[in-house]
Amino acid sequence: MGGIRTAGDLVAWMQLTRKMKIDQAKAYVAQKLNLNISDLTDEAIMAKVRTEEGLGSVIPDHVEYMGIAAKRKIAKVLDISIHSVDLYEKHLRG
Repeated sequence: MGGIRTAGDLVAWMQLTRKMKIDQAKAYVAQKLNLNISDLTDEAIMAKVRTEEGLGSVIPDHVEYMGIAAKRKIAKVLDISIHSVDLYEKHLRG
């Protein structure tokens, strides 16, 4: 499974933050994105999903979905805490 071209990074987030095994992480990500597990490795499907959900991509169509903005969307969609996002939001609150 690739990285940001498909869903590899999203699966990795689940493995790192929730200590899920790979099959469990794939199932969780697929469920959160309303996809089949096999769709997670399809670059065309994932490019569309990443664009629609604002999850970042190799060549982003929308500047607003780059960097920390994409990470914030990933944290929200997967219902996880990402340290850099938490620090950024704390900084915004003052």
